[in-house]
Amino acid sequence: MKRFCFALDLQDDPALISEYEFWHRNVWPEIRKSILDAGITNMEIYRILNRLFMIMETTDSFDPQAKAAQDAANPKVQQWEELMWNYQKPLPHAKPGEKWIPMEKIFQL
Repeated sequence: MKRFCFALDLQDDPALISEYEFWHRNVWPEIRKSILDAGITNMEIYRILNRLFMIMETTDSFDPQAKAAQDAANPKVQQWEELMWNYQKPLPHAKPGEKWIPMEKIFQL
C-alpha cells in the first residue's frame, strides 16, 4: 500500500464551502469509479476553515502520472474538476494550474 497526502485551499466563503461539502457527500458515480479504477483504495478529505487535507491510500502499483493522464482523457472527470474549481483556490506557492499540492511526511510514530 502507498499513502499520499495533499493540501488545497477553498474559497474563503461559508456558502461556497457548504456547497463544496454538499458535492463531496454526493460524489458522482463516474468520479467514484475513476478513483477506484486507478487503484485508489481509500480517500479521505479533512477541512479546517478553508484549508483541505486529503489522504489517499493506493495499491502498490498506483501511478500518479497514469491517473492524471486517465483523468485528462475522461470528460466526466474534467466536468467534475471544472465544477470543483469554482470552490477551490491554489495554495499561495502553487504553480499555475496546480491544485492539490503533495505534502511531505516529517514525522511517524
